[in-house]
Amino acid sequence: MDETELAELTRDGDFVTARMTRQIEHPAQVVWRALTEPAMLAQWLAPGRIELRLGGAAKLDFADSGTVIDSQVSAVEPGRVLEYSWSGPGEPLRPVRWELAVDGEATALTLIQKTPASEDPGRACAGWEAHLEMLQAALEGVPIKFPFESFKAARDAYRPLVSALGEA
Repeated sequence: MDETELAELTRDGDFVTARMTRQIEHPAQVVWRALTEPAMLAQWLAPGRIELRLGGAAKLDFADSGTVIDSQVSAVEPGRVLEYSWSGPGEPLRPVRWELAVDGEATALTLIQKTPASEDPGRACAGWEAHLEMLQAALEGVPIKFPFESFKAARDAYRPLVSALGEA
């Protein structure tokens, strides 16, 4: 795994914030649809729906793992910003924020996730690395299954970064 693409990790009180930016060779409106339309979400993230309004439902069902995301949209600027929590009812908040910026014919996509420091931010980042790989493939019209080898390589790459954060 190329270390230049790893998320920037910072400790912020009881959270670890991960910031990942990727250059996507597609227009922002195409990337936005991939982040928000049920048919596209199912190709790279999970089946579900996200209501594009403040307080709207954000529901994703990862049937294979049993994980269910059932939260609310906490920020939305159509075509530019989408934020919701990567959690279900009764779980700690894990805000996930997507920011899109036009970069010529391409899009600069930034993912910001806050993970409770008591959890494993490296595992969360490795999962996002795998899903970003899936997003790229879906945008190219060749969806792939969850890339476990990429996840494992990313997980190993994040271990020293998480260790360097130390304890709160």
